[in-house]
Amino acid sequence: MHEYSIVQALVERVTLEARARRATAVHRLSVRIGELSGVEVSLLATAYRTFRERTICERAELEVQTVAARWECPACGRGIGRGDLLSCPACAIPARLAEGDEIMLDRIEMEVP
Repeated sequence: MHEYSIVQALVERVTLEARARRATAVHRLSVRIGELSGVEVSLLATAYRTFRERTICERAELEVQTVAARWECPACGRGIGRGDLLSCPACAIPARLAEGDEIMLDRIEMEVP
């Protein structure tokens, strides 16, 4: 279950950001998880609830936005439809994954003096 190591890294990063700003509390975290990232969102949420105890994130909500996979042509930028062959119909170049594999901390809502 690599979700626990992801949550551990997330809480460590948030702790560093909160300390740098002398925050007294963290209220909400927003993350984006790509559908091809290999992260199970429900397991991530469970890991977060467990791991946040006795940290600055103890009372912070975790908001997760799932990002759909999106493929495009690296040459012309044309989008490749879901379920289509992963090559550009115009250029015949193999498609590249434009988004959908990310694990990104988007926002930290914290209380600062």
